[in-house]
Amino acid sequence: MSRVASARDRRRWETAVPLVGAALLALYALPIAWLLVAQSPGRILASLGEPFVASAARNTLVSATASTCLALLLGLPLAYWLARAEFRGQTLVTAVVAFPLVLPPVVSGMVLLSAFGPNGLGGVVGLSVDGTLAGVVLAQTFVASPFVVLSARSAFERVDRRLEEVAWTEGVSRWRTVRRVTLPLARRGILAGATLAFARAAGEFGATLMLAYYPRTLPVQIWATFQGRGLDAAVPVAVVLVAVASGALVALNLVGGSSLVGVGE
Repeated sequence: MSRVASARDRRRWETAVPLVGAALLALYALPIAWLLVAQSPGRILASLGEPFVASAARNTLVSATASTCLALLLGLPLAYWLARAEFRGQTLVTAVVAFPLVLPPVVSGMVLLSAFGPNGLGGVVGLSVDGTLAGVVLAQTFVASPFVVLSARSAFERVDRRLEEVAWTEGVSRWRTVRRVTLPLARRGILAGATLAFARAAGEFGATLMLAYYPRTLPVQIWATFQGRGLDAAVPVAVVLVAVASGALVALNLVGGSSLVGVGE
């Protein structure tokens, strides 16, 4: 192939790829843009002033933050184990971790309600989580934590084991090695997982609706408003959810940009 033909082929490729990608990008962006421009700022502020919307926004932030922290607390050790250990059944364990990602959200809620509701373990121990904020956090953690585990596992696998082994030969404890060497090197993957987990938790509807209709989060409140007052009344509440989730994700990325896991380079 001549240099001219090669250059022409490269230009065609560089033109075609962004155009094709732009079609999917438009599918993402246009509905959100329309949602934002279709509502006046005054109407959105009026929605924020309604007590049930403010309460739902608060519940969303509190529960999504709690479930993301819980996913990190429990998910990082599991992710590290999956990345470093070699054992029979590892593929099965990974499949179990990913299972909530393929379950329909309503089915996830049914499973959780059956297991932890008054007719399940909740009834056995006399402590049911249905209809509580703890139930909301449980539902969100179930559907969102796989993002942390799978992203962190990939990040840990990319960290050279020899760096850990050098630290161990110098007498550094395993925990300190992970905290000072492994976590900083893997923090971008951990941040990506935490960001996805928070977004998934904040937008969770089906599992939360089944397990804990009250206290309402914004997704459940949007559905309830749509059912009771129609689309025009529900759209401003949806804008509030977009604003709350976007602001929280920006803050999470800013914090994670310096050190997600609380350690330096």
